[in-house]
This record gives sequence, structure tokens and C-alpha cells, in this order.
Amino acid sequence: MTRILLTGACGKMGKVIQSVVANRDDCAVVAGVDKYQDGTTPFPVYETIADVKEEADVIVDFSNPALLDELLAYTQSSHVALVIGTTGFDDCQKKKIADASKDSPIFFTYNMSIGVNLLASLAKKAVQVLGNGFDIEIIEQHHNQKLDAPSGTALMLADAITEELDKPMKYEYDRHAKRAKRTADEIGIHSVRGGTIVGEHTILFAGRDENITLSHSARSKEIFAVGAVNAAVFMNGKAPGMYDMAALINE
Repeated sequence: MTRILLTGACGKMGKVIQSVVANRDDCAVVAGVDKYQDGTTPFPVYETIADVKEEADVIVDFSNPALLDELLAYTQSSHVALVIGTTGFDDCQKKKIADASKDSPIFFTYNMSIGVNLLASLAKKAVQVLGNGFDIEIIEQHHNQKLDAPSGTALMLADAITEELDKPMKYEYDRHAKRAKRTADEIGIHSVRGGTIVGEHTILFAGRDENITLSHSARSKEIFAVGAVNAAVFMNGKAPGMYDMAALINE
């Protein structure tokens, strides 16, 4: 039985994770952390992670990037594994996560969906087949409440593609600010925000007289919650290091 400490317990994703865990018999949420408590959780919820009294095997985090330092300090002092589902980290924070993984088991991915991770693998295969002869554009769409842009998933896809190319690439986020032709060494990344879109990611390979499109559509937040809970069970008892969805899938 994997004991989960859920940060962001009373938020939208926190409630979806609670629902997913309630239907499983291999894990349970023993405590939560959330500044805004609603009194509806079947487990105790604390304002800060330092206040938590219950013992846990894994932290599942869907909170806020601003809380990263507290999370890393807790996991390093308690040796509890950490599954990070929060997005919007800057480069400095990503480095902190990588550094902390030298002493603590940390699961970090830009997207908890198995389908999105398959999309990344397919994109890498497409680059291997198509080579450098196609222009690459990534379009991501999310709901109007999402704070960060572009999405972490869009950046993950761009990074996966770049790994397969034999030339350095730059990410172009804002073409309206310049008047110039598209260069061959750029990957365009575009963000759309509106309505209640859960998450849409499209990769366009535009060549001479032909286009190839790969896409993934998330229809509910539950796919991310299921992935996060699977990651939590997977991380129980793991040694220090950085883990991701590929490690879970290939176990």
C-alpha cells in the first residue's frame, strides 16, 4: 500500500486525484497540504508541508511553482519520494529539481499522460524519417485559467524533437515582433488560451507540397491524475534519482 501526501489537495487536480485513489486498493491519501481548505477531504489537510504529522511514502504535487523550495527541502529531510505534477517552472527551478534528485527519488515530467509521452516518441520517430527537410511548428491550446505559456508539454515536445535533429535549433515564440522570413533553424511554438480546453497539442511538419500532423487531445483532467497516481505507486521505495514517464512505461 502506497501512502500518498497530496499537495494542492483542495485544488481541481487534487480533487480528481482523490477520486482516482478512492477507486484503487494499492494506494491511499493519508494527508494533504493546501492553504485554502474546504473541509470536505476524508484526510487531514495542513497549511504547510512542514506541519504534516502523518508518515507517507510519496508526495504527489499539484500545487504551485512557488512552493518548490519547501517541497524539495521536505523530501530531502524525510527521504519521501516526490512526484511533481505542477508546471510552469523556470530554468533555475528545473536545476534545483535536478540537483535534489541526486539525494532524493523524484519523478518529473511535463505531462502525466501516457498518450502525450507516446506523442513525443512519435515526433522523434518522425524527425528520424523526415530529417531536416521539414519546418516544425507546435501549437498548444489550454483553458483560459492557465497561467503559464507556452505549456510545459509544448516545451517537452520541442526538446524531444531537438534531440533528434543534427543541428542546433532555436524556439520562436513571437513572430509578430519582427518582419523576417522563417529560418530553417527554428521551431515555432504557439499558445492558445480559451474556454475550458483541457489540453490540445499539435506538431506540424511542413514540407514541400506535403504536411504531416501529429496531435493529442486531452478530454478530461483524469488522464493526468491517473498518470500521477501510477507514478506514485511506481516511486514507492525507489532509490534517489530522476525518473520520468519513460521509466514507468518501460519498467
